[in-house]
Amino acid sequence: MPETTTRPIGLAALTVLELTPPEMVSCASEAGYDTIGLRIVAATPEEVQHPIIGDTPMRRETIRRIKDGGIHVLDVEIFRLKPETDVAEFEPALETGAALGATEALVAGHIPDEARLADRFADFCDLAARYGMGASLEPMPWTEAKDFAQGARIVAAAGRANGGILIDPIHFDRGGSHAEEIASVPQARLRYAQLCDAPAERPRDRETLLLQARAERLMPGDGGLDLMGILRALPRDIPLSLEIPMKALAKSMPALERARRMLAKTRAVLQKL
Repeated sequence: MPETTTRPIGLAALTVLELTPPEMVSCASEAGYDTIGLRIVAATPEEVQHPIIGDTPMRRETIRRIKDGGIHVLDVEIFRLKPETDVAEFEPALETGAALGATEALVAGHIPDEARLADRFADFCDLAARYGMGASLEPMPWTEAKDFAQGARIVAAAGRANGGILIDPIHFDRGGSHAEEIASVPQARLRYAQLCDAPAERPRDRETLLLQARAERLMPGDGGLDLMGILRALPRDIPLSLEIPMKALAKSMPALERARRMLAKTRAVLQKL
């Protein structure tokens, strides 16, 4: 039957990474999104670290645009848990996330020992809870939470009520996971999900895997991922965040136009449910 529920649809930071956080707020609002995800901690040393953590002019401007645009911040990212990570160092970023109105924090696991990663994730969940935020671990094949099953084990071992597992269709597929596995996780662990598409054929080398994931995805419905199976297995009211980096297209199509097209294609996919 057609989609009848109204679920929030958000614009993720990686989709329009060329924009500053204030610009991203305006883009998402103008394109018709309900929420946004903001990258307040750079993913790599090469990426721009925007001056938004703490009481900065950019943070104040971002908050102003959020209020003026009638949009909400779903999540902030990206919090990488490494062997040397002191979770307490993330507190200023989480405080900023809470000030922006975020309810979720996106976490990546880079600790090889699964038990230690679960313990560190539990510590992060405890810190996030102090700011009224959930924490979702995102399995990615090149991290130490490589697939959905492993991510679910880690989140379960952490045992925190605000801990979740984040499904991103491209990572979910490239990790060898299947939609049938989603039912094995309590729905409370599925706090929100990302959405994108990609070619059905899985990359055979790490370089192509990373290139597709970080720079060249496809809009929903334009690829061969099992989006229908994943969406049908998720809670029907789960918030969706469109994470669809398309660097080649971005050279000829502005962020606002890309965001509008992605939203239209997402709604078309949801109507098929």
